[in-house]
Amino acid sequence: MSIAHKIEQLRSSLPEGVSLLAISKFQPIEALQEAYDAGQRMFGENHIQEMAAKAAVLPKDIAWHFTGHVQTNKIKYMAPFVSLIHAVDSFRLLREIDKHAAKHNRVIDCLLQIHIAQEDTKYGLTIDECRTLLATEPWRELPHVRITGLMAIGSNTDDMEQVRGEFRQMKQFFDELKSTHFADSDAFCQLSEGMTDDYPIAIEEGSTIVRIGSMIFGSRGY
Repeated sequence: MSIAHKIEQLRSSLPEGVSLLAISKFQPIEALQEAYDAGQRMFGENHIQEMAAKAAVLPKDIAWHFTGHVQTNKIKYMAPFVSLIHAVDSFRLLREIDKHAAKHNRVIDCLLQIHIAQEDTKYGLTIDECRTLLATEPWRELPHVRITGLMAIGSNTDDMEQVRGEFRQMKQFFDELKSTHFADSDAFCQLSEGMTDDYPIAIEEGSTIVRIGSMIFGSRGY
């Protein structure tokens, strides 16, 4: 089945208000171009310099999302063009993004990554750490970043009820923050959850962005 057909099938299965983010890390330019030609405009990458290299040669109306762990010394490479950074897990990182965005006179949208999985290897703020950051750090004084929602990765498990519970907890926390810190912000509207194995559950539990890679592109060419 072609990449174009896979994208068409995925799109037709998504409810209104849910966006498809094509995770394209380690995929060749030709595969991204095929997805683009099929109408896909949101692509997600995990390595900043790889994303910058692809952005330099692919069409300029692509919305590039950075979904990996952010290294502060490489923010400068994506600051001119990145559309959304999914994995912000500290005020220090918000401040660095703001600094580099200012150099390009941009406001960069960011999601706060929340650690909900049972694996210690996952990054992200705990729910309590996120509450503390928003309550105590001067994030509202950063004019070149905008917090537009939350991101999470479910546990790597066959127990889909556990994953469902994690996603449900995230939606409840999203609603809490919307009420306590973002009631006046229409921009705070994104919940990035769900990958190839669990995206239908994520959608049922409130996700607005699903991150799909292998279902579109097949195995990665590491």
